[in-house]
Amino acid sequence: MDQVRRQAFYKTYGKIWDLAMIEVSIEAIASLAQYYDQPLRSFKFVDFQLVPTIEEFEGILGCSLGGREPYMFSGLYPFMARVAKVVKISTQELGRVKQNRNGVVGIPRKCLEEKAKALANEGGWTSFIYVLALLVFRIILFPNVDGLVDLAVINAFLAYHHSKESPIVVVLVDAYDTFDRRCEKSSMRIVCCTPTFYVWLVSHIFRHESIPICPLQGHHMCAKKGKANWEELLAGMVGAFVIWFPRRKEGGIGVLCSCEGFLNVTLMGTRGCINYNHAFHHTSFQ
Repeated sequence: MDQVRRQAFYKTYGKIWDLAMIEVSIEAIASLAQYYDQPLRSFKFVDFQLVPTIEEFEGILGCSLGGREPYMFSGLYPFMARVAKVVKISTQELGRVKQNRNGVVGIPRKCLEEKAKALANEGGWTSFIYVLALLVFRIILFPNVDGLVDLAVINAFLAYHHSKESPIVVVLVDAYDTFDRRCEKSSMRIVCCTPTFYVWLVSHIFRHESIPICPLQGHHMCAKKGKANWEELLAGMVGAFVIWFPRRKEGGIGVLCSCEGFLNVTLMGTRGCINYNHAFHHTSFQ
């Protein structure tokens, strides 16, 4: 890819690509999971709660809901002809390689990686960028079945790319969903956008000498995160040491607290739905 195309890719998918470069601490995520309270949908510590919010995920992913419709998974998958047009693989070939693993339907990741390499060798950069972005969506935002790019991910990508719909809500709901499932079965893997979750956690724990421009910059500025004993760190956390939500967002301005007067907002992910009540959690911080 030449410099112009690199810049075009980064302009559209930059923050998501940056997340791919985040080295996630598995210890941090596993330690955090022990504090998840399923009924409250929050991480409950001695004298405070931490609640991931839409607004925080907007900042980390650099994809504001302002001016965009939120992507909502309808349960309907895209037609193979539409998928074929984007990835430059014939409908017949997609039908041949398509797999169903325990009810999850998708295209093998290896197939798309090989197509991306072929497009790069041929100089088909526009199509290469689409396939590369789709793979980044699958690996970073919507991990699910190993080695498979499922149709729900492809649908979210098409909605983002063609309809300019924001994936923020779905990424957040899928994160809640995976922690809910882990409460029901402790051996369940944490399958969600863990780089976003890790950046979110670090942003609440460690202070910076200077004010970062964005959460990702703050994450890179923080040297302490790599040296932390996360189990001991979280066990000793109290509310006085937590870095709360930026002041400019407090007081309900620019924060999703209700929907047409209803405090509970139903949000939909690729694997289920949740009730989101930010107003309740906001009052618990006071």
